[in-house]
Amino acid sequence: MTLFHSQVVDTIRACSAEMDQTGIASKQILDVIVEQGLFKLFVPQDLGGLMTPMPEAFRIFEQGSWIDGTFGWLITIGSGGGFFTATMPPTTSKRLYMRDDAVVAGSGHPMGTAVKVDGGYNVNGQWRFCSGSTHATLFTANSWITDENATEPPVMRSFTFLPDQVNIIADWNAFGLRATSSYSIEVVDAFVPDEMTFDIMSEPYYDEPIFKYPFKQFAEGSFAAVSMGLGRHFLEEARSMVSRYQDKWSHTDRYAFVMKQIGQAEMNLSGAIADFYSSIEDSWNKHISGEPLTEEHLEEVSRKCKKVVRVAVQGAELIYPYLGIHAVMQDTLINRIWRDLHTASQHAMLIEYE
Repeated sequence: MTLFHSQVVDTIRACSAEMDQTGIASKQILDVIVEQGLFKLFVPQDLGGLMTPMPEAFRIFEQGSWIDGTFGWLITIGSGGGFFTATMPPTTSKRLYMRDDAVVAGSGHPMGTAVKVDGGYNVNGQWRFCSGSTHATLFTANSWITDENATEPPVMRSFTFLPDQVNIIADWNAFGLRATSSYSIEVVDAFVPDEMTFDIMSEPYYDEPIFKYPFKQFAEGSFAAVSMGLGRHFLEEARSMVSRYQDKWSHTDRYAFVMKQIGQAEMNLSGAIADFYSSIEDSWNKHISGEPLTEEHLEEVSRKCKKVVRVAVQGAELIYPYLGIHAVMQDTLINRIWRDLHTASQHAMLIEYE
């Protein structure tokens, strides 16, 4: 599967070590993302987007993450912001999304509060894990609308902020995906006009299939694709490492043993990836044909998403102890992939509780 030209792969991977050390996404990878329209995979075509079918987008997420974890994660998170074009007022989405580098950073957790004022809302709040915050052209976050005189429970609404309204708090100190700028954001007494607010549960303005596919399974599939790409890259690099040690290890059974373990892990992951795409494509084909997706069918999609992540992580954990002291050094490629995989797979939507 080749979705990116070899020159793109080389360009991105040449930046990978420095990004991990500095915690800053390089200009080169952001330029590639913008040039190829990867932040706009789910933006309607009349807003300058690509409106990519979901299975194809997941393959882009997987391949991007195989190239580099930060690259894949930024594409995955950044393109997801295209969903807001469906429920923002059309004049607002046109104004905000038409630029080539348009990309959203934000959070779905309703952590802030909003008070209705003339023409809009006064919003205060702080939201964590807003990936891509340092290059975002707009921010979105959910807040509770508060009214001290109200007798009904608070209502949640989504708010759009411009960069000059947002304070970025540089608190992302994870051991992996270090250059994703997954920082907290804060707004203080930010005025948000009515036309910059929206209800993510409202009927979409655009009649595109992706906007009506169940969001839970879409999100699980997106994050699973990142782990799939990282899992493939880990096993590929492990095989390359062990091949370099062949002469050194051949006087014992170590080389043959480790290669056999890598082969088994590769076979397990390939099978889980095939099952994942089979389930995703089946659900997508049913969806675009107008056939309702049953709860049973959606639960199956969720299971396949979580299974492929589990297989990717287990494969890396099986092989890692056999790679020697080299693998624990943070400046090595194998160590970086390991850390990125274990960071991406920690997303709450990918954890099994049964």
